[in-house]
Amino acid sequence: MNEAIRRKAEMQGLPLMDYILRRIEALRKEDGIGRTVFASCPNSAAVIKASLRAAKRWNSPVKFAATLNQVDLDGGYTGLTQEEFVKTIHLEAGRLNLQVPVIIAIDHGGPWLKDAHTAAKLPFEETFNAVKTSFEAAISAGYDLIHVDPTVDITLPKGAVIPIETVAERTLALIAHAENFRKAGGYKPIAYEVGTEEVHGGLADVGVFRTFLSLLKEGLAKQGNGDVWPCFVVGKVGTDLHTTEFDPVTAMKLTDIAREYGSVIKGHYTDGVVNPEDYPASGMGAANVGPEFTIAEYNGLMECEKVEKQLFESGKVASCSRMGLILQEAVVASGRWKKWLQPGEDAGNFESISPDRRRWLISTGCRYIWQTDSVVAARAKLSENLAGNGFPAGEIVLSSIEQAMDRYFAAFNLRNLNDLL
Repeated sequence: MNEAIRRKAEMQGLPLMDYILRRIEALRKEDGIGRTVFASCPNSAAVIKASLRAAKRWNSPVKFAATLNQVDLDGGYTGLTQEEFVKTIHLEAGRLNLQVPVIIAIDHGGPWLKDAHTAAKLPFEETFNAVKTSFEAAISAGYDLIHVDPTVDITLPKGAVIPIETVAERTLALIAHAENFRKAGGYKPIAYEVGTEEVHGGLADVGVFRTFLSLLKEGLAKQGNGDVWPCFVVGKVGTDLHTTEFDPVTAMKLTDIAREYGSVIKGHYTDGVVNPEDYPASGMGAANVGPEFTIAEYNGLMECEKVEKQLFESGKVASCSRMGLILQEAVVASGRWKKWLQPGEDAGNFESISPDRRRWLISTGCRYIWQTDSVVAARAKLSENLAGNGFPAGEIVLSSIEQAMDRYFAAFNLRNLNDLL
């Protein structure tokens, strides 16, 4: 995975992500082309494979941003621990003879940002310590970056916003813990990402944004980590789970402030954004895409199911997998779809929701249930039915995901970036 670039970063005493971002900035000054790093949220084995395959075709770095819901010591909903996640990426990259940098990161690492912590209503110290342990596991496994995001506090009254001073204090505590553990174990330097685009204590306006960065800089110096500075600051740039319009004007304002501190802005919820080409033009350092690829995976499976039904009707398949129905039943049974309900939708009656919204809830909620026994079995049957008739189901699904990814590699000006690093 282009170890030469890693060695260059190490020789300069830089985390891999910091080195790549500095090279991108140097290239921008040389050729005038802005570039935005593509970050894939690894919500399934298929998305991991598709991300690496797309990165190989585009000859570009790729970043994996894994939440603690997806990958953690308990296996997350992907079934992978931090160590297993890193090994999975390395093995798949080896099979592809991948020669581009792969950055592995924690996404949204903070108290109560793991659904199980919120569901159990863990007290602050317990969830905070659990996050610290997850950070340790990530560092030990060889992660390159940690997103420190203590912007949620379920102990606050409903509607109350966590003070930005508290966000800064907890951010500093988590960075200090990670750095102490890293140095004590002799692990390589890692990069950091801070902030969130969410409204709960997020960096929602320029004043709060500046205050947070100032508090962070002062605090890192006081704790003796003045040489540690986050390469990414997450900015609220117009997108969330239900909006797809990126705001380049706000992004440029935040980018200018972040540059004063030596950081770049990271965008989250880039899924389905209608103007991805504005990201590099606005100076955005990176952007996360996640649920969109679950939908692409779902669509690929539904394409396979159509073929399967045609084969069944022509007598070439004995019985069908019932893939779509199995997925719906698993998503509904999981209850995870309820967190995305909109006003007026009944959490007690899935069928009362409009058909379009039901389809969206199922297709995006599949990321939580890919490892469910019934889904694994149905998927295996679907693949077997198609394979017996010359249709490679796995390739059809991967192609669907890669097609969605290609749009971002193109819009973010990433073709052959590996050769320029």
